[in-house]
Amino acid sequence: MESVIRDQIVSFVLESPDNRFPDCEQPYFEEPLIGFAAADDPLFSEYKKVIGPFHLTPREIMKNSYGERAGEAATVICWILPITQSTRESNGREEVMPSRPWALTRAHGEHFNTLLRMRVVEMLRFAGAQAVAPLLSGMWQPVMDPRVGMASTWSERHAAYAAGLGTFSLSDGFITDKGIAHRCGSVITNAVVTPTGRSCSDPWSNCLFFRDGSCGVCIGRCPAGAISRQGHDKEKCKDYAYGEVRSTVGELYGVMETGCGLCQTKVPCESCSPAGTGTGENKPCSS
Repeated sequence: MESVIRDQIVSFVLESPDNRFPDCEQPYFEEPLIGFAAADDPLFSEYKKVIGPFHLTPREIMKNSYGERAGEAATVICWILPITQSTRESNGREEVMPSRPWALTRAHGEHFNTLLRMRVVEMLRFAGAQAVAPLLSGMWQPVMDPRVGMASTWSERHAAYAAGLGTFSLSDGFITDKGIAHRCGSVITNAVVTPTGRSCSDPWSNCLFFRDGSCGVCIGRCPAGAISRQGHDKEKCKDYAYGEVRSTVGELYGVMETGCGLCQTKVPCESCSPAGTGTGENKPCSS
């Protein structure tokens, strides 16, 4: 089952015409990273403390989606869709507003990510398994929590961490072997797949700032001043990305979900994990 799932996800990303810019054959995303977490991994219960009691477990989402017919949630399938080098480079040249390719990737690329979620669910159901994409389940919703600020009832990044795909960063991004510039996705199923091991020593070990204090480039890359050595101010970030950026270039680019992503480009973790993946040694990044 694991190889079938991997092959289906990779082929859809590489071959689907929906993973293409509207005016050229350039894809939004490169070949994905894929990982698997056990649905009963204690981390998912721990997230109710780390994130908030509103954060759902795989079992809760499966039960809500299938009711009395629900099987036991067994696996959380996670993927990372790395943004292409040309798009990253275009955004790296910007200092105030995101580039047009970046904005289109945020808008149309996330639509493709939704199609991928639907494709994985359809494939699993065709194989006789139960499956649900948390973001399409009707249970996902944003939450404003007084303790952690902006959050949601299901975090794709935290699911990806449970699946061993990377760690968090000073900017609250998620640093994988293919960097921090990406989109995440996940699907819960009762099909049993061997979990991907977590090799990182802690939830921030891929970030050079947390590893040894040697970085902090994302601080200077943020035009909203939302990142500091104390962390990421979610409110400042949201107000800038969904306020000033949207009103300034949304109509120009033809999309309202523009994102920003300046802190994810022209930084050491743009396209790889500069701190290594649980190795304790830095490694060079390549484009």
